[in-house]
Amino acid sequence: MKRVLLTGFQPFGGETINPAWVSVRELSGMKIRDYEIVTGEIPVVRYKALEETEKLILLYEPEIVINVGQAGGAMEMRVERVGVNCDDYSIPDNEGNQPIGEKVFDDGPDAYFSTLPIKAMVKMMNEAGVPATISNSAGTYLCNHAMYGVAYLAATRYPQIITGFIHIPFLPEQAAGKRGRASMALSTLVAGLEAAVTAAIDYAKGDIDAEGGSLN
Repeated sequence: MKRVLLTGFQPFGGETINPAWVSVRELSGMKIRDYEIVTGEIPVVRYKALEETEKLILLYEPEIVINVGQAGGAMEMRVERVGVNCDDYSIPDNEGNQPIGEKVFDDGPDAYFSTLPIKAMVKMMNEAGVPATISNSAGTYLCNHAMYGVAYLAATRYPQIITGFIHIPFLPEQAAGKRGRASMALSTLVAGLEAAVTAAIDYAKGDIDAEGGSLN
């Protein structure tokens, strides 16, 4: 059976949970079309996140890899368009690393675009009743590090893989007490990820022709 690998990060930044892993693990073992979803939790640590992801790639030999990360304060799920070759951390990672303006890979290009059908994914997520949009910046912290890094691995070692990244909001229990912070129920996050994976499978060979840009 073919496989989709979903990864979710460990908690960071003082949080005790990370909605990425909490939601991703709910899909572990799910069958969609002729694919099985396999999952893994990865550390919020520079390079170790990529090392753990590559171990999962070697273990499961997936056709599709989707990293999922927390975007605290986001109002919708964000399917990322591009990862940049820049580690510029506003806070230290979970082992105290805080690179400032360093490259993820010295021999890598300035950026990698997602090879997932991001427009089809957002469309199917919205049709499932889940707020979702395309984002044009994955930041410069571990989420971008993972997006760019896995794209680098795909380009240089695993050309059969299509890959990309989804940012998701806080869970309600995280947003409680944080005035003005949006959140999304676990059931909605899981439904959004299921729709995203379904679209990634159905449109793996080419995205739909649809508007997905922004003015700013």
